[in-house]
Amino acid sequence: MASRRPDSFDGLGYRGRDDPLYGANYPVRSAGAPAELQHHHWVTTPPDIPGSRNLHPGERTPQYDEPVRETAGPDPAGGWNTPQPGLPPAEQLNRFAGFGIGLVSLFTENVLAHPCIVFRRQCQVNYHARCYHLTPFSTITVMYSITKAQGVKALWKGMGSTFIVHGVTLGAEGIISEFTPLPRELPHKWSWKQLAGHLLLKGLTAVVALPFYCASLIETVQSDIVRDDSSSGLLDCVREGLARFLGVGAPHSCRLLPLSCLLLPAALHAILRYAVASSIQQIVLWLQQRGRKKRPDPSNPLDTYFPELAAAWVGALVADVVVFPLETMLHRLSLQGTRTIIDATDGVVNVGTSSSPLVLPVNTQYDGFSDCLHAIHRKEGRAGFYRGFGALVAQYTLHGALLVAARTLLRLLLLNGKIS
Repeated sequence: MASRRPDSFDGLGYRGRDDPLYGANYPVRSAGAPAELQHHHWVTTPPDIPGSRNLHPGERTPQYDEPVRETAGPDPAGGWNTPQPGLPPAEQLNRFAGFGIGLVSLFTENVLAHPCIVFRRQCQVNYHARCYHLTPFSTITVMYSITKAQGVKALWKGMGSTFIVHGVTLGAEGIISEFTPLPRELPHKWSWKQLAGHLLLKGLTAVVALPFYCASLIETVQSDIVRDDSSSGLLDCVREGLARFLGVGAPHSCRLLPLSCLLLPAALHAILRYAVASSIQQIVLWLQQRGRKKRPDPSNPLDTYFPELAAAWVGALVADVVVFPLETMLHRLSLQGTRTIIDATDGVVNVGTSSSPLVLPVNTQYDGFSDCLHAIHRKEGRAGFYRGFGALVAQYTLHGALLVAARTLLRLLLLNGKIS
């Protein structure tokens, strides 16, 4: 058997050291022995499954002549001196921290912030209100009054329907991307054609979910005083959405706009919000990376999770501010003709001997998107497009405060872990 040079290439897959694939899943040979007596040691990576010997951050590559540590078991003395199988403590802490941080962010965005979303939508469709609630201070006062008069659930109404709309949106996006060439995710190096297809997918998804979005909007702004709890259920959003799409069900006013008049505002709102949020998020991440004095530590959850969460928070905030006037018009057009009765957003008034919030019907008479735009500007001024803006400020203030609290708590836990 003739010896081979280390930098030769043959059918067994030997490659030179200057080859880019050198050392990756190819056999290497031990030095200091004749070529005829050398053994082939394969440098491979086992599948990423529980219990495998994949390397984790901070571990070094084991040499072929080092014995692999076995799983834990009792020693002759009856003790347990071998480490338990599983992840290292640092890796376990990082994964637990990432899961906890993500859970806090989702819980705040979809549950704790829901009262702010409810009140914001009520302000947007209440063109009778004298107070526009452009600051969070007046917003908190009226929200407290409504909660005191109707109970805590008055500001958490329609939360189940919002989750249904999220599910319909995700399902529609997945189905459309499967049966069309529209990309669901953009590659690292994208083209303008791929970007246009991706944004088109977002617009089509919003169009598919539009009937259910309208039904969810009614549930979130309808006053609990006129709500019939015996006939309300979790799937009412689905039933009402299908009824709105098919044009059947409970009779509505003649001022009800067909869904065809809402397709363009809904698609424009979804595309614009997604484009602004994604662009701002990427810009914030780039600025964070550029402003770092040292490279981020992959094993530090503070460097791994919080930059992305902070960038997503800033992107969502800027996007909601930009599309706020468009969202106001979309909500008014979607609610017109549905005979919805909402809570008064000016505060609590005395009715008889008890204190109860005043309820108002929504009786808008817009002919379409253009007429709604000009009517709001003419009758309510530019500030009319930003009714309930204070609730948006309160929503993102709460979200940001909880993210800062989670970061502070995690930093203290990491500090105590290093000290101990």
